Amino acid sequence: MAESGAPSGGDKAPRLQDRVLAGMRWGRLQEPLGFVKVLEWLFAIFAFGACGSFSGESGATVKCSGETKEMSAISVQFGYPFRLYQIPFEMPECDGDAEPRTLHLVGDFSAPAEFFVTLGVFSFLYAMAALVLYLRFHSLYSDNKKLPFTDFCVTVCFAFFWLVAAAAWGKGLSDVKAATRPSSIIAAMSVCQGHDVVCNAGATPAMGLANISVLFGFINFLLWAGNCWFVFKETTWHAQAEPRGDSAAEQGAIDKQ
Repeated sequence: MAESGAPSGGDKAPRLQDRVLAGMRWGRLQEPLGFVKVLEWLFAIFAFGACGSFSGESGATVKCSGETKEMSAISVQFGYPFRLYQIPFEMPECDGDAEPRTLHLVGDFSAPAEFFVTLGVFSFLYAMAALVLYLRFHSLYSDNKKLPFTDFCVTVCFAFFWLVAAAAWGKGLSDVKAATRPSSIIAAMSVCQGHDVVCNAGATPAMGLANISVLFGFINFLLWAGNCWFVFKETTWHAQAEPRGDSAAEQGAIDKQ
């Protein structure tokens, strides 16, 4: 008969989880180094989520001459990764029984969009790994001189890449807006150049989510750039500079005496 006090196999997992959580130093989240990392983690999700999940719709209407002709509505769906040249739409023909022609949007803006999303994913992963290091292995981070230096170099790189990515995606987004507005679709259709053919704008794409993604990109740049100082304070460079300042102050006090 098994003793009731013997630990069961199901109790090992909770106890291991308790030991892991017990070693977490949650107080570091109140320090700038940990708090800013949480913000970097969150805003990285917001940035790549807003850009990667975007989809829009644009369109136009074509009305041929004659009372028997009906109005044709054209709808164009587009979204990430913004390879617009691969997105087709049907252009109606007003010449008798001619079949509609297949046209495509103009432009390929996948490079800045994919770079932006990829940077957001890597920022999310690095910030999460750094948080685990700060909270669970804080003694290792403090005792190992190479880890703060590596963290500082990576933080500087991410700050620079976020500036480049946000600026590039902002320019790419303005080009996407120009290529997908209804007037650009009307200009690309030769049928709208004919006499007695009326072409009007249809659905106008709502670009609010894409605009917010650019804003999140610049916020990420500010977060990573500002965090450079807090990470620098953990390096040996800052530790070596502090005694010099103290000795200079002491020397000044001696001179005054």
